[in-house]
Amino acid sequence: MRDEKQIEKDFIDFLVAEQKYIYRKDIKDRATLEANFKSHFERLNQVHLSDTEFSRLKENIIKPNVYESAKVLREINTLIRDDDTPLQYTLVNISDWCKNEFEVINQLRINTENSNHRYDVIILINGLPLVQIELKTLHITPKKAMEQIVNYKNDPGNGYLNSLLCFMQLFIVSNESSTYYFANNNVEHFSFNADERFLPIYVLADNYNKKITHLHEFSKRFLEKCSLGQLISQFMVLVASEQKLLIMRPYQIFAVKSIMGCIVQNRGNGYIWHTTGSGKTLTSFKASTLLKARNEIEKCLFVVDRKDLDRQTRLEFNKFQEGCVEENTNTENLVRRLESDDYKDKVIVSTNPDWEQMYIDLMNEFNIDQNRVILVKGGETRFLSLMNVTKKAYELDSSNEAIIITHDCARIFVSKRIIEDNLKLVKDYDMITTSIPVIDTILQSDDGVSSSVVPDRS
Repeated sequence: MRDEKQIEKDFIDFLVAEQKYIYRKDIKDRATLEANFKSHFERLNQVHLSDTEFSRLKENIIKPNVYESAKVLREINTLIRDDDTPLQYTLVNISDWCKNEFEVINQLRINTENSNHRYDVIILINGLPLVQIELKTLHITPKKAMEQIVNYKNDPGNGYLNSLLCFMQLFIVSNESSTYYFANNNVEHFSFNADERFLPIYVLADNYNKKITHLHEFSKRFLEKCSLGQLISQFMVLVASEQKLLIMRPYQIFAVKSIMGCIVQNRGNGYIWHTTGSGKTLTSFKASTLLKARNEIEKCLFVVDRKDLDRQTRLEFNKFQEGCVEENTNTENLVRRLESDDYKDKVIVSTNPDWEQMYIDLMNEFNIDQNRVILVKGGETRFLSLMNVTKKAYELDSSNEAIIITHDCARIFVSKRIIEDNLKLVKDYDMITTSIPVIDTILQSDDGVSSSVVPDRS
């Protein structure tokens, strides 16, 4: 019988030879893990960080909360640099996960004051540890590996709370013959129940729902780089109301992909058959959000055939993502919304009339839906340009519920967090504005030719 060391070696050899992962045998501890992440971060964001900036970055992103870390992983974030300028960054290529760099490491040790754990195999995506694999010999049940992971996470001072391991998204356990996977979560959603069953556990299956349990076949399908990136980016769900992570089951993923393919390829109608309790709402939620994200999809309607299902579906959708469903109880309003060109998705750009064709050419070049972009004539001052934008927005929607967001593009890289914070606060106030520390430089000149004085603006 093969021992764990040989199983681990063969598994890594397979990832390198068949899936084209890069084996980083030099990464064995916290220092080498962080140095590798820094290298990936700088390459992805085309920046060089000082030691103090990198320390500040780690302070910002390492959180003892799985849900919050998962959000940071998927968003555009902001780092204030040593010179007080904001750096907009992502931790991975969130627009195309296939273009991230995939590496595999083994026997990593994260030593802290209270913990000295060692992890069998970890998959790094852009230097971040996102998938952990624990391997056992054939005579040991994978349940033992699950217990080991749970014990690691419950250990005070463990690396999942205070290192880059906080970004771990999912775990895989296998004794070669039987292979299971499950999502990482905070402690309240990560434990055995009274029957000593770990919930929820997932078994991979093909499109005909035939189980794939052997480690080799599992790895061929599940750990293919683009497939793994797609699973993490598209088919994991962050449940806002419960602050937890869910992985869609194989049949749900197959259903969503089939729906997407049917619509995108214009193959007519179809139906998905899910039994009671199998996750119909999650399947429809994910299909709706993925479809809505496509430029060619203007509206996504969800129709139910019973009134009790209407309320239930709305509650479930909003549990996954707060405020994501617009309810219509009036036929006239529904018809008006269906006939509208969706003012909520409009972007109004104030520009010099001489630049209008340039904007149109850019939208064509980058495949931007021109039905969602409105060009208006700019004024002689920024204030007058803003007034023109506001007037146009009011023409599109004059209701008291409309929210107009304006952005002076002198500083173009406004963060998602700033926009979200403003949207939350404006519900309680008539107007909200954002201010940041001044970083522009002013030079004082007495003769209009040269300058030797830089006024202090702090």
